[in-house]
Amino acid sequence: MAAGPDGNLVPADWSRVAWDVLREEAESIAVLAGEFGLWTVFGSVHPLTSPYRPHNSLYVVSDRGQMVARYDKRFLSHTEVSFLYSPGRRPLVVVDGLRFGFALCVEVNFPEVFAEYERLDVDCVLLSVMVDDAPRARVAQAYGTLYNYWLGYSVPAQFSAIVPSGIVAPGGRWLARCPSDGHPALVIADLDLDAQAEDIVTALRDARPWRRLARAGLYESRIPVGDPRSDTGTAF
Repeated sequence: MAAGPDGNLVPADWSRVAWDVLREEAESIAVLAGEFGLWTVFGSVHPLTSPYRPHNSLYVVSDRGQMVARYDKRFLSHTEVSFLYSPGRRPLVVVDGLRFGFALCVEVNFPEVFAEYERLDVDCVLLSVMVDDAPRARVAQAYGTLYNYWLGYSVPAQFSAIVPSGIVAPGGRWLARCPSDGHPALVIADLDLDAQAEDIVTALRDARPWRRLARAGLYESRIPVGDPRSDTGTAF
């Protein structure tokens, strides 16, 4: 994205990107993931065939160093869709014992993304954000409360003073958070479906099943029909 002669923004010239260097870096990350036996998710720009703009993506690499999936950001900001990226088309669920869903940045402001992952029965959504925005983190945390799954919230280290990266438990509690000192760091937590913590037990075994039942037509047969005391909304 750049400014034209009149000062207005113009579409990004993606031909200027060193795509070979980006590919080398991505491949080196995959190699390291295999060497350390770590499932790894990292963000990058994924080139498409001209004339299409690239996707803003998350690459998923297995613990064997193989790229197994890619999530393409579906909901873009006005600037992104106008000048930068092509939107993606579908959610992504990756299964390795637990079921993981994926989202990017401004998508936190689209509840339908996170509701869809609840319907897809994920255990955790990994959300990567490139902004120092405290309200965005609070909204992300709320999805742990609303949908009762874990949520990984990842931001660059330079934004940690305002909102450090962390992991939200089902029910909405921050399980662990990185330091807020601006330095790169790791945060580690157990994602255990058999966890004994009271709030996680309540979220996974009570709240989540009950809310699914409530959404599946539980109330339809219980709605009063033809009762004037119910139908009239202007009387005490």
